[in-house]
Amino acid sequence: MDVLTPKQLPAAARLLALGKVVAVPTPRWYMLCARAADPAATNAVFRAKQRPTAKPLLLLLGSRATAEAQFDLSVDARLLAEALWPGDLALRLPWKPDVETVAAVGSPALVGCPDGILRHLVALAGEPLAATVCSISAAAAGETDHPALTAAQVAAFDQSTGAGIAAVVDGGICPQGRHMTIVDCPAGAAARLEREGTVHARAVEAALTPTGGPHVG
Repeated sequence: MDVLTPKQLPAAARLLALGKVVAVPTPRWYMLCARAADPAATNAVFRAKQRPTAKPLLLLLGSRATAEAQFDLSVDARLLAEALWPGDLALRLPWKPDVETVAAVGSPALVGCPDGILRHLVALAGEPLAATVCSISAAAAGETDHPALTAAQVAAFDQSTGAGIAAVVDGGICPQGRHMTIVDCPAGAAARLEREGTVHARAVEAALTPTGGPHVG
């Protein structure tokens, strides 16, 4: 496994284009990333994590415009994306009827628009990426199987699982060690907080009530 610096993100993007899996730091923890449209690459992520394919991966987009083109965004989804993207908010979104879905991320898909190093990598890749935390899937994890917070822990995960991670972008220690916040945004219905993570529930509520009044729905 190659160890890259954040200045070597173009090299990481080239590995993704070749169908490889790359580990990337976020403020939360290291994420395993692959081309969303490459079934062989995403299957490698599922195998490494011992994760059932029935539990889809996160879809990472480079902009709200890409989300608009592929997904049916409710009024609430638009408010949340405008206020809290890029960032640690993931929206569960239905695909548009005329858009071909991506099997690895499911339908509806869990969609994020990241910031930081991961945002730059998505831009360099020029296409959506599938991602998930660098750890054994919860159903198969033991007491010592924790999400990777350092590049050394990514290397240990790779060695113990035979994941075949092509490279890790060493961003130092990921300090938060928490999940993204998830909001379910069905078409034509009010948004529902599915899981609170690094984006506080009050921030979600504030984004949904830009005029300061109570959110109805």
